[in-house]
Amino acid sequence: MPLPKNGIAAETLLQQLDALAAHDVDWKSGRAFSLAYHAGPEVLALANAALAKFQSTNALNVAAFPSLRRMQAEVVDIVADLLHGGPDAAGFMTSGGTESILLAVKAARTRGRERGITAPEMVLPTTAHAAFEKGAAYFDVRSVRVPVGADYKADASAMAAALTPQTVLLVASAPSYPQGVIDSVQQIAALAAARDINCHVDACMGGITLPMLERLGQAVTPFDFRLPGVTSMSVDLHKYGYTAKGASVIVHRTKALRKQQTFSTDNWLGGLYASSGVLGTKSGGPIAAAWAVLHHLGEDGYLRLTRVARAATLLLLEGLREIPGLRVLGDPEATLVAFTIDDADVFAVGEALAARGWVLDQQQPPPSLHCTVNAVHAPVIPALLADLRAVLAVVRTGGARGSAKPYGRLE
Repeated sequence: MPLPKNGIAAETLLQQLDALAAHDVDWKSGRAFSLAYHAGPEVLALANAALAKFQSTNALNVAAFPSLRRMQAEVVDIVADLLHGGPDAAGFMTSGGTESILLAVKAARTRGRERGITAPEMVLPTTAHAAFEKGAAYFDVRSVRVPVGADYKADASAMAAALTPQTVLLVASAPSYPQGVIDSVQQIAALAAARDINCHVDACMGGITLPMLERLGQAVTPFDFRLPGVTSMSVDLHKYGYTAKGASVIVHRTKALRKQQTFSTDNWLGGLYASSGVLGTKSGGPIAAAWAVLHHLGEDGYLRLTRVARAATLLLLEGLREIPGLRVLGDPEATLVAFTIDDADVFAVGEALAARGWVLDQQQPPPSLHCTVNAVHAPVIPALLADLRAVLAVVRTGGARGSAKPYGRLE
């Protein structure tokens, strides 16, 4: 469509935006078990206000915006402290978990190049996030996927067998997205330490939740910088940090390791250009929103939200395990749940739930449905389970068949 010849009134455009959103999932009421996270109207209003206040600032050059330098540093410090990063830990904010993972791959490739490795490889379990494949494609690092165990956790022995002199990176997840289990990070990090190569722990889903669960008294599989071989970690704040979209953190054990994710050049006529990540221009809005929400909620707020989210997860698990023919995959240790159905087409069930207004991820292999449970879901778990039982009865009776829907789409 062409650009309008005449400008349209702001009020009219806002009304049009409301109309466009009319058929979007109602994530604020807990109908979406994917993509969106909600800690209530007060937190959302604060995040939106901070986002708007700094939306047009640019973190490409924080000398012009020292406020962004300070806010980013404080956000990174908070996350590093949660992960027991120690005094030498350093990192940057990114636009999301995908960018954080890309930079972990880039940093490992750079470190490998410094050691003369020209055909770098990374070894990772089949459950590691798809963004690692994007990193492999972008930075020409061979992805060596290793099957996981029956519990869906990474098999450290199998990963050890896959190591070669070209390996520059080992990957673990805390928890993995598909089944919500924490990998054997301690063993994987030990493999990396023995070879003096990078080990990245993808804690995009668990970087806030797991430290809070530990403080609430739950036993948590070791996963963070307390393990000597861990060199970097990623944490998404726009997930269980409940802040505005576009906010993740990558933390490295040292500044020297952090430097390997950065880029700089003077090979043009514009002078020295340097950036911390994939983006050049980077809005200060998500930085400010993350800073504001972290300080507003504080430890007590995140403990409360984590307690609620975990209780909702346990309620969901209890209900799922009571349904004959339905199997929970793995033993979810945080707030992610995946399940399959032995005597009905699970994707047909997912489509029937979508027709009732629920959004659950569809995964394979194995064919399964996936719930990312957060604080907003506590009141709606009984309704979801009731609808699940109802649609499952219909699908079983009619023998309906469904098809997998992609997690990410090009259009």
